[in-house]
Amino acid sequence: MLKVQELKELIKALDQSNLDELKFEQEGTKLVLKKQQAPVNAVEKIVEVTKEAPQVTAAPSVTEVVTEAPQKEAQQEQKTVAANIHTITSPMVGTFYAAPSPDSAPYVTLGDQVNAESVVCIVEAMKLMNEIEAEVKGKIVEVLAENGELVEYGQPLFVVELV
Repeated sequence: MLKVQELKELIKALDQSNLDELKFEQEGTKLVLKKQQAPVNAVEKIVEVTKEAPQVTAAPSVTEVVTEAPQKEAQQEQKTVAANIHTITSPMVGTFYAAPSPDSAPYVTLGDQVNAESVVCIVEAMKLMNEIEAEVKGKIVEVLAENGELVEYGQPLFVVELV
């Protein structure tokens, strides 16, 4: 049986390779990992053209004014904020649980301090309860998943402000 860390290493190896699929079999356990292709986002910019002659149109046209300065400022702010922020993501597809049992208190809540070994949640995959650790030292500033919610591989679960 693969340990969570070994599974993470296999996923990381597949992600860094140019392979699209990895099939692994060990002691009767079969594992198939496939890369999910990134969705293609088509962005269309419509630029308003001004002419001296009047234009006659049958339907109203849609124009979009594109400015570069606010986008650059927003990117710089994100870089500054991202320097001391860490996002804890799901290492697998499964069901997110904030607490060890339905009648227990959650592992962490907004504002809680965590260290690298702190368990922040459980992701259940194939009837196995996988404890997810913070892997960083900091303070929980945002909880992005809800108890009982299905989560995908790489889906953000928590935002931690690094200390």
